[in-house]
Amino acid sequence: MRSTAGSTARTGTAMRSDPGSAPARPDAAGRVRRFSTAERWIHRTTGYLMLVCLVTAACLYLGPLAQLVGRRHLMVTLHEWSGISLPLPFLLGLLSPAFRADLRRINRFAVYDRQWLRAVRQRRTSHRARPAGKFNAGQKLYAGWIAGAVLVMMFTGLLMWFMGLLPFISRTSAIFVHDLLAWAITLVVLGHLRKARQDPEALLGMRTGYVSRAWAQRHHAKWLPEERVGASADAGQRSHVSTRTDTH
Repeated sequence: MRSTAGSTARTGTAMRSDPGSAPARPDAAGRVRRFSTAERWIHRTTGYLMLVCLVTAACLYLGPLAQLVGRRHLMVTLHEWSGISLPLPFLLGLLSPAFRADLRRINRFAVYDRQWLRAVRQRRTSHRARPAGKFNAGQKLYAGWIAGAVLVMMFTGLLMWFMGLLPFISRTSAIFVHDLLAWAITLVVLGHLRKARQDPEALLGMRTGYVSRAWAQRHHAKWLPEERVGASADAGQRSHVSTRTDTH
């Protein structure tokens, strides 16, 4: 029986679904591995925890919603523990080589990232004017900002939870910073969701781990060449180790 293109794609995807493998290995159907299974679960779990934080915060601080939902003690408990748990997916994700590799990418700003930011400021929409690696400059800025905001939210939340933890910081100041930053996080996360919904292929990549090669070349032109170089280096290293083993 002849195999169809669809069956080939499914087979290729299944054969390359190892969570610890490099995140960008092209398969037979012309799709590219963008995120490992571990990375997708980290993103999904963090998103759910953030959603619980925002929804319970709304139930605590918005009067009409608080009256509608009630159960204030339950909302407080969910809000506190979901906030405390926010860093856990990230910390567990450090066990994943693919996740650590992407963290290194996000923490580095290349020359073309500055070009991407200039194109955004000048409102140039051409993909050639906005070169990007696996993550564009906007995604890197968002990741850094949200990570810092979560840490500040946890710190101020702990000050509110354990009154007297730092006597020189008043509870009123902690509440003010916590509430102000909560509104900022809400607006930024809504913007993030809006941008994600505008790009179905990016959503597909986060849901399945794979994107089309054409999309990757159009939106992240610097990514695939980097991965080819990395794959060639890995192959060369494995060949060198194998040669030394055979010699011995």
